[in-house]
Amino acid sequence: MQPSQSERNPYNGLTRLEPTLPSASYWDEASYSRDLEAIWYRNWIFACREADLAEPLAFRRFRIGAQEIFILRDETGTLRAFFNTCRHRGSQLCRQESGRLKARLITCPYHAWSYTLQGNLARVPSKALPDGFDKADYPLYPVALTIWRGFVFVNLAETPEASEQTLFDPASGDLTNWPLEDLVSGHAFTKVMNCNWKVFWENFNECLHCPGVHKDLSKLVPIYGRGLMTRQDDPEWMHHADNDAPEFSGKLRPGAETWSRDGIAHGPVFSGLTDAEREAGQTYVTSLPSMFVVGHVDYVRVVRLVPLGPEQTELTAEWLFLPEAVAAPQSDIDNIIAFGKQVLEEDAAICETNQLGLRARPHRAGVLMPEEYELARFHAWVKEQHAAAGA
Repeated sequence: MQPSQSERNPYNGLTRLEPTLPSASYWDEASYSRDLEAIWYRNWIFACREADLAEPLAFRRFRIGAQEIFILRDETGTLRAFFNTCRHRGSQLCRQESGRLKARLITCPYHAWSYTLQGNLARVPSKALPDGFDKADYPLYPVALTIWRGFVFVNLAETPEASEQTLFDPASGDLTNWPLEDLVSGHAFTKVMNCNWKVFWENFNECLHCPGVHKDLSKLVPIYGRGLMTRQDDPEWMHHADNDAPEFSGKLRPGAETWSRDGIAHGPVFSGLTDAEREAGQTYVTSLPSMFVVGHVDYVRVVRLVPLGPEQTELTAEWLFLPEAVAAPQSDIDNIIAFGKQVLEEDAAICETNQLGLRARPHRAGVLMPEEYELARFHAWVKEQHAAAGA
């Protein structure tokens, strides 16, 4: 017997009462430290794009919680990552945010211990060395690094597994048909948000807030204006199962091609996309806890999160285009960038509003509505990460 359409495509919403995470997990220092140990220091974290370190001897500093690392491209063209710590007495090695090394050595600014670009200790300027000292015993502390289609990820765990399954949420979309390796940066935007990193991910995972917070976005993506993310978020979705109107299907409004202020694609449309990918308007790929990528028909958006403290998170967004689009008049891509920044600013502002209410003494936890099923899945992931780490 063939399953019915409702059995093949069930209602997404939660059907039982679910609490949120404890409110203290969004502001308590001890909870933040447990998040760092269980999640940020054990998972693959998006650091930068390969293009940011295009030349040999290029380097970039990067901080994850309390841990500082640097990534460099050695003289052979290989990307490497190390903790930003000298093996002598623990001094910071790289003090600049980014740049190019002046020599094929990494030299500590404190006592001038020098390391090769492969991380081996090459020179100690002391007049004599103690008995039993062997330079081979004191290389830089390595950090695991992997590259996915031009995106550089690092992992502070000692022996992490690197695969698409460990990098991305299994429910993510597929960006195979987007030419990610060929894209160049059209604009980058960084903002410090006064909220816990989990607050931002919760906001990302629901659209109940969209009608009130994202009025222009809700006009562009009409289903968002109904407080829904997809067709099956509506408990009555079967009544509209054959209705292809945007407010039911999730497609962009009639006449719109992409996320921009006017809904128009600016620059060349990616040639390898399927009709379904073009019609969808947006395809999301998520890598918890640090990044999501959104594929549109004419550009790709990359958003990275870095925790700065229990109630502070750095957000960096970058808009990637084909080279010919960036070479065109700036006003074309400005239309896209302005719209994307508007949406992110709206998200940041409402996340900060959320954070401001979480410290109320009687508020132990909130409650999830049916449309917030992805929040329940995110909360389960957080709990699983803590359990796996013994936190």
